[in-house]
Amino acid sequence: MSIDDAALAESLRRLSRSPGDDGSVIPVLEQVVAACVDLFGVGGAGLLIADEQNVLSYVAASDGPGRILEKVETESGQGPCTEAFVTATVVTTRDVTAEGERWPVLAAAMADQPVRAVLGTPVRLGGVPVGTLDVYREQPHEWDASEVAALARYADVVSSTLSAALRAHTAGELSRQLQHALDYRVVIERAVGFLMAKESLDSVTAFNALRLAARSRRTKIGAVAERVLGTGGLPA
Repeated sequence: MSIDDAALAESLRRLSRSPGDDGSVIPVLEQVVAACVDLFGVGGAGLLIADEQNVLSYVAASDGPGRILEKVETESGQGPCTEAFVTATVVTTRDVTAEGERWPVLAAAMADQPVRAVLGTPVRLGGVPVGTLDVYREQPHEWDASEVAALARYADVVSSTLSAALRAHTAGELSRQLQHALDYRVVIERAVGFLMAKESLDSVTAFNALRLAARSRRTKIGAVAERVLGTGGLPA
């Protein structure tokens, strides 16, 4: 994938100025995702945004396989998009179906889908990850540094769109989700770090432990994170 810098810059400027047809940010985000496929020549793209549980939830996808990829990730709590959100770094895989040991549920679910190479890059507001922009290819593919850099730049247009929507009060349901993600990111990161040190867990496993505890208690993950920091452990 070779991206002309001028073409990329112009695309970002045009999309970041695009108004939603109905005054909502969702049509704009759908347009950004669709344009991502054309600009980068990938098989598909999608967008996940943290919900009020600070867990990624589906917002937009360019096609059916991309939608399945995103929904399996949100349900299983595993995959490159999830890791990109938790670690705030770009995460790639040459072939997601070959990642059975790393992401068993996702690898099995994608076996019958035309989804192989996947790249997830964080979407940030004020430096805080609030979601991920995800792209995939239909064949195994080694993502190079130029692709990672270009898609990270493209994620900036999602950030700009969300920021503009919040200022214009057109984010609707997303605004509450985004605010909660911003409010609790620090405390969740601290709780993840605590569990990593105490239980010798990696960051995604620690995050999913918080998520599962929140689901079982029917409460928000931020509240569980506060409890972990206050009591020194997950709720029974």
